[in-house]
Amino acid sequence: MWAGFTPKSPTEQQMLRRGLLILALAAMPTTAFAQGTIDGVVRSTDSGLGLGTARVAIPALDIVSFTNPAGAFSMSGVAAGTHTLEVRLIGYAVLTQEVTVTSGRTTNLELSLDVAAFALDELVVVGSRTRPRTVTESMVPVDVIPVGEIARQAETNIDFLLRNVVPSYNVNIQPISDAATITRPANLRGLASDHTLVLINGKRRHRGAVITWLGAGLSDGAQGPDIGSIPGIALRQVEVLRDGASAQYGSDAIAGVLNFQLKNDRSGGSVQVKQGQHFDGDDFVDGAERSWAGHGKSVSVASNFGIPLGEFGFANVSVEYGNQEPTDRAIQRNDARALVNAGNTAVRTPTAQVWGSPRVTDDLKVWLNTGYNFDDNEQVYAFGNVATKRVDGGFFFRNPNTRGGVFSGDGGESLLIGDVLQAKGLGSADFPVVTITNNVPDPVALQQVFDDPNCFSYQEMFPGGFTPQFGGEVFDASIVGGVKGRTDRGINWDASTSWGRNQADFFIYNTVNAALGPDTPTDFDPGLYNQEEINLNLDLSYQVSEIANVAAGFEQREERFEIGQGQDESWKIGPYAAQGFSSSSNGFPGFSPLAAGDWTRSNTALYADLNLGRPDDAWALGIAGRYENFSDFGGKATGKVSFRFQATDQIALRANANTGFRAPTPGQQNAFNVSTVFDIDLGDLVNRGTIPSTSAVAATKGGKQLEPESSVSLTAGVMYEAGAFRLTADYFRISISDRFAQTRTFKLEPHEVTQLVSEGVTSAANLAEFRFFTNDFATLTQGIDLVANYTPAEATTVSLLFNYTGTEVTERNPEVVNDARVDQLERALPRYRGVLSLSQQLGRLDALVRGTYYDGFYDSELSDPELRYGARVLVDAEVSMPLADNATIALGANNLFNTYPDENPNSGGVGALYPESTPYGFNGGYYYLRLSYDWLWATR
Repeated sequence: MWAGFTPKSPTEQQMLRRGLLILALAAMPTTAFAQGTIDGVVRSTDSGLGLGTARVAIPALDIVSFTNPAGAFSMSGVAAGTHTLEVRLIGYAVLTQEVTVTSGRTTNLELSLDVAAFALDELVVVGSRTRPRTVTESMVPVDVIPVGEIARQAETNIDFLLRNVVPSYNVNIQPISDAATITRPANLRGLASDHTLVLINGKRRHRGAVITWLGAGLSDGAQGPDIGSIPGIALRQVEVLRDGASAQYGSDAIAGVLNFQLKNDRSGGSVQVKQGQHFDGDDFVDGAERSWAGHGKSVSVASNFGIPLGEFGFANVSVEYGNQEPTDRAIQRNDARALVNAGNTAVRTPTAQVWGSPRVTDDLKVWLNTGYNFDDNEQVYAFGNVATKRVDGGFFFRNPNTRGGVFSGDGGESLLIGDVLQAKGLGSADFPVVTITNNVPDPVALQQVFDDPNCFSYQEMFPGGFTPQFGGEVFDASIVGGVKGRTDRGINWDASTSWGRNQADFFIYNTVNAALGPDTPTDFDPGLYNQEEINLNLDLSYQVSEIANVAAGFEQREERFEIGQGQDESWKIGPYAAQGFSSSSNGFPGFSPLAAGDWTRSNTALYADLNLGRPDDAWALGIAGRYENFSDFGGKATGKVSFRFQATDQIALRANANTGFRAPTPGQQNAFNVSTVFDIDLGDLVNRGTIPSTSAVAATKGGKQLEPESSVSLTAGVMYEAGAFRLTADYFRISISDRFAQTRTFKLEPHEVTQLVSEGVTSAANLAEFRFFTNDFATLTQGIDLVANYTPAEATTVSLLFNYTGTEVTERNPEVVNDARVDQLERALPRYRGVLSLSQQLGRLDALVRGTYYDGFYDSELSDPELRYGARVLVDAEVSMPLADNATIALGANNLFNTYPDENPNSGGVGALYPESTPYGFNGGYYYLRLSYDWLWATR
């Protein structure tokens, strides 16, 4: 009857619309009107504890919910029928379950998640202040390292463990590097160690007290966190954000972010015993001769266990204790060998000077992670640590005939003789001149000095010279506490406070304060560095709609850096200084009253974060902004834009642009340091001072108050996923302006020495050169990160990591940043590094083989600047098998084929057979045995 009918009047048009609507509704299935609700709780299978922040979704309907701190969730408006429910949470296997929804009714679910190893579809929380995403969904490049990958290595220190599993992460041993021997600097994406922010459970970690005055060039002067205090057994996983994130997390996050997730089991536990040593080396002897040869033998015992706190709480405890002997890969120095050949039997053998890993004793790490659910919408949590260790290493050898200010005053032509009467103002002892011929002091004249109580030579105390031993007692502690929950309107909130402290109490022995004469002690307490921080945080997030999620927050931080005064003898200018003897403890001068002090700084920050896009949309967009105000620098605003697009079922694209900054620390602005370094041009040791940039002496070379450095970072990447194969490839470009680091070295003039002494640098009379921090240059760092995983079978996993990083100094003042400093910044690290690993289960055996390629590199400390050391491939292997229920034994080797770097062609000068800054170390192969036992008890 509608054929040929054309409605003309308004009444006829309205009737037509109503008719079409009735027909459309009649054609729709009844399920379009039938809706119900799903309420449920997600618990851990092991402990029965409710799991917060789990992602619960019905992918076919684009419905997503997140559990509250007690594990509860609710989904309303779910179409009636049978659907597939999917639950994800960091550290747990993905759960899929069929659920049937009845119209007008509520379906109640009890869901349990099993603890599982990492997969690329795992959720991560770092990189976004809003809801978690999977690694492949992430708009930023994130590496997630599960505890299994961390455990299957020879190392016990987490800084070295990460080197094998993160493509752009570098760390090496630091021999004869002052405080850097105590806290090793690590580098992400070719930048300094304090360009990377460290989080624990998503909360900012306090920085270490140690300033790495000698950090292989790239990290010279950096003050980053001490991640060596974190035991691997305490970790559930590690998230490595390889992208700038200052707009989200604040200062320091220019290269990226390391987020260490602590275990939160409330039942069960594990014990692990590990012992190993290097292939090469002699027995370690800690005797009167202070012989430091050794295999680097190490023993560690670690345990982790969970304890239930009532029905809805947990406490997870981790403890690790270990000791490590030193290594020595030196050869006898040319001058020491000449002394021995000339008949000096007091020279330390087999090597007068040590090149190797330090001795680490009483290395104790204790961590606690706790939480308790008060009700469905509120949880209280706390975690913290206490860690202590003693690190002991060597300095440069002091030749008994030539060392200036101690044994000689004229470069080794004759011995420096002290006049006791002159020092007391009682005239002169009229001592003989002791000339040196063919490495032998005149024996008759020297004996006259020994027999006369009114004169002396340090050859009487140290006839074979001496090698100062330097180290520190490290103390690290922190506590973080907070409450988080969700309001009735769905706003997630997290309020927390934290306190952290890191202290390095230095010691030096087997040395002298030469200006004190015969009364000098040989053991000194030169003082300490202490860093303390207090943080207050409030973080909010809200799911505005299916598409939009917003977050905002506030942070207040107070930090304090302290230099503790050393014992008087470690810094005093003694009565023999006027006779040419050096003042202060030789090798590491103590901190005088004028140099000691404490400096504080506060900063306040506000941030906002917006994420757009449904979990199953082809696109996602993130926008973040942060404003931070420092009490000493003023305000700084940063921003970030991130984008992801799912081009096909297998290929996704992502891109990021962000600005960042790094503020100089109070320590970098106010501390000073004196290091004894080997001058290649002179072929001798010189004392180099690092002085505050505001010093009057630094001002003559352009020194001034430091400013924050600024960065602009760009990242573009592609993700490919096809069945068992997954690949991510990311290009990064980091431009840093007003970058601050240490300048070139300047020769010190006599009037400048006087000025420094007046400023509290009492050891300035011994300095030959100095440097300071400056903002006077800019750099551009570019690179590619590639991560690929292939799992052709359940028992087989193949992974490939590849990184290229190159840095260029784009602007500089050549009077302050010379060619040598440019070489250190541009060439300190290998440009290429790759890791290929195969994990295979063979019946009861579990095998791992890993090959690591290191490109050639430049050694900034001891070698000719034109010399490039060759590339190397190192192979690691491990085989493990169960011994009995819950017990496992593993035998493995790092550097299985005992590969060493090219030898240093100038090794005879200071005995360094291999380049000091070798990126993979120069100790050779290391084999180890690991025994582990796991247990589980049921708790509800």
